[in-house]
Amino acid sequence: MGVNYKKIESNSVGYEEDYEMYSMDFEEFLWAKGYRSEHIDIFLEKMLSVTPLTKTEFDVMLENFREYMVLGGMPAIVNLFVKNKNYSGTLKMQQQILLDYEEDITKYAEGLDKAKILNVYRKIPAFLGNENKKFQISKIEKGARSREYVGTVDWLSSAGIVNVCYCMHQPELPLKGNYNPDNFKLYFGDTGLLIGSLDEEAQEDLRFNKNFNIYKGAVYENIVADMLVKQGYQLYFYKNEKGTVEMDFFVRDANSLIPVEVKAIDGATASLNKLIESDTYDDVKYGIKLCYKNIGFNGKFYTFPYFLTFLLKRFIREKNK
Repeated sequence: MGVNYKKIESNSVGYEEDYEMYSMDFEEFLWAKGYRSEHIDIFLEKMLSVTPLTKTEFDVMLENFREYMVLGGMPAIVNLFVKNKNYSGTLKMQQQILLDYEEDITKYAEGLDKAKILNVYRKIPAFLGNENKKFQISKIEKGARSREYVGTVDWLSSAGIVNVCYCMHQPELPLKGNYNPDNFKLYFGDTGLLIGSLDEEAQEDLRFNKNFNIYKGAVYENIVADMLVKQGYQLYFYKNEKGTVEMDFFVRDANSLIPVEVKAIDGATASLNKLIESDTYDDVKYGIKLCYKNIGFNGKFYTFPYFLTFLLKRFIREKNK
């Protein structure tokens, strides 16, 4: 709809209101499972007061989040899962949506090489499986050149199929205009569809063994990107030329740049510490680490479990009041 809506030549002033539509976010998934707004408010209050969740709260929310990671937020898929109380039929629906996307590309991608858009779309899981996850046009196919693919990523982004994350020139404000448009990562706009694009062995590992550490952390990065975009954030990452400092995402408050580190397996936070402690990065005052650990603050960065990512914008806004 977003792509074809642009064809409308004019709209009367006052008769148009634009909405950005996404698949269901984690909060809406919780609503579908019977949670109410007051339950969500409790989690936000604990983030603001840096109060750890109880073991029961943590375990229950973690299980909800694992379900959401596998399912994504497509309403029909969530409805089927909630109705049946199991994953039966959900993978088939995910795979059908992926095929529908390909059909939409062949139908609606006017003025662009549809085969090239399909090439980009189909290669996203492979690039996310790489260590650095950077999307490189030159590696899509033999002899591929960037100028031949102009507009393909923009089309997929406008269609709501992908989220684009650009590399910043320097980790400093402002965010807009401070990035390299040719250095980017591509994430699926819905993490459930990333899961649906994987091979059968990976599917079984994820659904039955709950092993989300496969695939080099791609699932974790994709779900965080997904949740940030649904809060209205644009996506940026950073990696310096020497590779000594790199950060998965950045958000901001009124006065500072906030690095967000995503840890598939809890470990060292060298880059996060450098960004906060170094005099080089004046705009960075504190950071956020997302992992499978409880709420905490060590004086430099906040630690939050992945499943609270959907509350980051509200947390930052309330924290600075």
